[in-house]
Amino acid sequence: MRALVTGGNRYIGRDLVFVLAELGHEVTVINSHESPLPQGAKRIHADRREPGAFEAALSDHRDDYDVIFDNTAYTPANVQPMVDLFRGRVQHYVFTSALAVYRREFLSLPVTEDYPRFSPDITDRRLGYNVGKVQCEDLLMAEFSASGFPATCFRMGHSMGPRCPVPKREPFFFARFDAGRPILIPGEGWPIVQFLHINDAARCMASTIGNERAKGEIYNMSGADYASSADVVRIMGRAAGVEAQLVHVPMERARKQQPRLLHWGEAFSGSVVMSIDKTREHLGWEPNFNLENGFRDAHQWWQREGRDQFDIDFSADDALLAELES
Repeated sequence: MRALVTGGNRYIGRDLVFVLAELGHEVTVINSHESPLPQGAKRIHADRREPGAFEAALSDHRDDYDVIFDNTAYTPANVQPMVDLFRGRVQHYVFTSALAVYRREFLSLPVTEDYPRFSPDITDRRLGYNVGKVQCEDLLMAEFSASGFPATCFRMGHSMGPRCPVPKREPFFFARFDAGRPILIPGEGWPIVQFLHINDAARCMASTIGNERAKGEIYNMSGADYASSADVVRIMGRAAGVEAQLVHVPMERARKQQPRLLHWGEAFSGSVVMSIDKTREHLGWEPNFNLENGFRDAHQWWQREGRDQFDIDFSADDALLAELES
């Protein structure tokens, strides 16, 4: 198959590009920054943040791809031009959505794909990412119903793995482990959180190719195991070869701290576990990484090259520790 991947230059998309190549597919990426590519892969330069850039770059390539993996779309304004360009021309369009579409009003766990989402009409800017993904899903499912546009949406949970670009994720913890510093966590750290390794995500998305059953479907995509917030930090420490030191911050105080003590919202709003039963059944996919070997893989990257890419600021930690000790 001839595959087009949006992004594909640093994190999940980069793993996807290499997984697709290993499976024998012809790969083209469209992005704004160069990065290593598999032998034979092609690249189109375009910055999606510039209005009309993707449409201009792809207008002469509308018949060149069988499947599109869209990892960098956040609003309907990103998705609609792709639908217009490739309607009737591609066999599959795979969209990366997120756990963030679900409202945190769970009466029971795990969260299945039919759980309530945020309303697409919400205008609160603080929920812009959440609502944008909801709107993109709605657009694609409406297109599937109206014209058979072959869309599949993946609601991805929290990610882990090499090349993390966000300082508040693995780099936040690994830098503190390096410095022998404690990790401050909200309350007792009981809420449960779940993670997905980026290579498992890439394999899951790739499994849609040639799968007619996946068209017009929405799937949860996350890891098979999970743990309390406190235990996730301990598992990260074990993966890094240290014993994590935890400092419990009273929840009332933790909610006021900026930047947030932990990047996953479950630490503040309560446990979330996503069901991946439908994904397993329809796609025949199974995660390869659990929490410990996934974070170990991330830490090996940190040791090789990651720590040189970040300048982590501990001043907020120091101020809060001093406050707690006073």
